[in-house]
Amino acid sequence: MSFEDLKLHPSIVKAIHDAGYTTPTPIQKQAIPELLSGHDIMASAQTGTGKTAAFMLPALHLLATPAKVQSRGPRVLVLTPTRELALQVSEAAKKYGKYLPRTKVISILGGMPYPLQNKLLSQPVDILVATPGRLIDHIQRGRIDFKRLEMLVLDEADRMLDMGFIDDVESIASATPSTRQTLLFSATLDGAIDKVAAKLLKTPKRIQVATQKARLDNIEQRLHYVDDMSHKNRLLNHVLRDEALKQAIVFTATKRDADTLADSLYAQGYAAAALHGDMNQRERTRTLTKLRSGGLRVLVATDVAARGIDIADITHVINFDLPKFAEDYVHRIGRTGRAGAAGIAVSFASNRDSAHLMKIERYTGQRIASHIIPGLEPRIKPRPQNSGFKGAPSVTQKRKRAPFANSNSSRQDFNTANEGGAGNKNDHRGRSFSHDNRTSSFRNGNSFNSGHQFARPK
Repeated sequence: MSFEDLKLHPSIVKAIHDAGYTTPTPIQKQAIPELLSGHDIMASAQTGTGKTAAFMLPALHLLATPAKVQSRGPRVLVLTPTRELALQVSEAAKKYGKYLPRTKVISILGGMPYPLQNKLLSQPVDILVATPGRLIDHIQRGRIDFKRLEMLVLDEADRMLDMGFIDDVESIASATPSTRQTLLFSATLDGAIDKVAAKLLKTPKRIQVATQKARLDNIEQRLHYVDDMSHKNRLLNHVLRDEALKQAIVFTATKRDADTLADSLYAQGYAAAALHGDMNQRERTRTLTKLRSGGLRVLVATDVAARGIDIADITHVINFDLPKFAEDYVHRIGRTGRAGAAGIAVSFASNRDSAHLMKIERYTGQRIASHIIPGLEPRIKPRPQNSGFKGAPSVTQKRKRAPFANSNSSRQDFNTANEGGAGNKNDHRGRSFSHDNRTSSFRNGNSFNSGHQFARPK
């Protein structure tokens, strides 16, 4: 099947060919015909499977015909959980719609100046891509007219549910015409997502493609046990010196740790920078632009970068700290191995992380093999290779284990991290599973350059 077979507008097909795409992905083959027929859909599709084009191509096809209602408001609204993902969707819309006449795409995000957003919203808009918190603010101020809205897209609805945005999403949906077409994309279609879909979608078509396991087949997963912070830093230094590494994302648990580690790596001569929720939008955009252009070799990030970054040259993902949630592990390592390329995912763990590792492995259905580097052997004894991976845990085991993460994190915490709020740099809610004393070793200078403090690179 080709894109011509999907009966998309010729101008859109031309832009697709310019982008180098010739054959639709499975999610595109299944979703696009249903959307062109006017159906609501709820689809399970992982990042890297072409889901952005799966909803953006039909949205652009819709814009190729005149609007039925005259107003300045958008005809298509896309809601995303993070700013990075919103910017990625906006770029895709501009790329695929470049041959369509007078197609205006704008982004409304936390961290952007209000005067600029007010100016953008005062002009005619075709596609509006937004994060829920900031959009709610503009709706309450009466700055958006949804009279001619025809399509509402909820991208990564599972993440918005986790981050506490669903109430905002439902409020936004209630402000749009009931005649709209609604699309819901999620990594999984579980009971919680079904409840959201029941409220917002009308007799939706259900589409499921790309299982978690299938997506990880081209990513080599490695596990390194660490004794302490000094050992972890030496292992990181070894991994980053691999000549096969083109670009890497190093994930940390907190914003402060991302800054500190990025400064240490920069002082060692690595082209490194940090990315996290305390940075304003201009700083984050500048950092991502530098990463895309090859000006950065190492990006040190919190989970704000786990979704929405699609860069082909990222060959390695390094979990300096394990993520809070098992599904975030999949999204983190999914930053490498894009579009069928091979990738390497390296995770550091202490001997106290065994239960958390098991939860990640049960979630992915794959075991992470432990590796030992000569000269950097851990003092602790790694777990036996055949332990802890024998199907789902019993009810008794589940009761004994500590929860994977604190599910009572407030919505405000997530808004601060992902909607561009000022944040709290002393916030350590997101600390990793490892119980080693990270902050004291950083403060005492026991990282790559002991005893020195370095200014953060601008």
